[in-house]
Amino acid sequence: MTNKITELLNIDFPIIQGGMVWVSGWKLASAVSNAGGLGLIGAGSMYPEVLREHIQKCKKATDKPFGVNVPMLYPDIQKIMDIIIEEGVKIVFTSAGNPKTWTSFLKEKGITVVHVVSSVKFALKAEAAGVDAVVCEGFEAGGHNGREETTTFTLIPMVTEQVKIPVIAAGGIGSGRGMLAAMVLGADGVQIGSKFAATVESSAHQKFKEVIVDVKDGDTQLTLKELAPVRLVKNQFFNEVQELYKTNPSKEELNKLLGRARAKKGMFEGDLVNGELEIGQIAGLIHEIKPVKEVFNEIIEEFNSVKSLIHRF
Repeated sequence: MTNKITELLNIDFPIIQGGMVWVSGWKLASAVSNAGGLGLIGAGSMYPEVLREHIQKCKKATDKPFGVNVPMLYPDIQKIMDIIIEEGVKIVFTSAGNPKTWTSFLKEKGITVVHVVSSVKFALKAEAAGVDAVVCEGFEAGGHNGREETTTFTLIPMVTEQVKIPVIAAGGIGSGRGMLAAMVLGADGVQIGSKFAATVESSAHQKFKEVIVDVKDGDTQLTLKELAPVRLVKNQFFNEVQELYKTNPSKEELNKLLGRARAKKGMFEGDLVNGELEIGQIAGLIHEIKPVKEVFNEIIEEFNSVKSLIHRF
């Protein structure tokens, strides 16, 4: 399968694995890259030297392209960027910040830059900043999300109507049918998070993987918009947040409840009661924990099968 995204990233299929915090380590990234997609190491939950270790292990585990996802709110971002350059990473996905800040710096080093956006306005800003492509992430996505609550399948055609650079669809995509639908609407590729979070190679805690499999429609909700919007599973921590909202809390009060390391506690350490459990709405269609290769092949086979079926009409 050859198109703008496969050529830009030098991959076999236009499937990118989301660079999720506490989930996307070197094992997951290398497995996705080896399957023919683009694996991403999630730097947002890693100290600089931990990221270096993951990059080095990923280079040993695959000879295929892989990248690093960098949330630009990260406090030690200069150290992160230095390590990315020192280790020879060729692809960087940036998010949660102004793409102007780092795009030129990275591109001067020969690095392909892709920025995550949640609206047409930010897609245009990213294009103006010189990024090579954008990931357009809809409201359905897990983890940190845009405030606009625009769904993926309305966002994609609106963005592709306005920008000239390649567009990758994200949010609510976890199957070959979803991939085909996104591409029919104008996307050049897809980024998949939740489906890969529930794989054998994911660094998520086994208990969290089992929660993903058990999630049904309506079991997640976007919250904490005053801080940074995040889609969470409705566990006890989520319920505590909702109770606090009844008191019209300040940002300081919300921050106090959130505390530190909630995401690590939930997704990496398996505290299903007090932890922050970030997952997308597509989790309602995830019914089993499988190896990456099996998941990847199922997506491609379904994509080709449905595409062939449509061609008959």
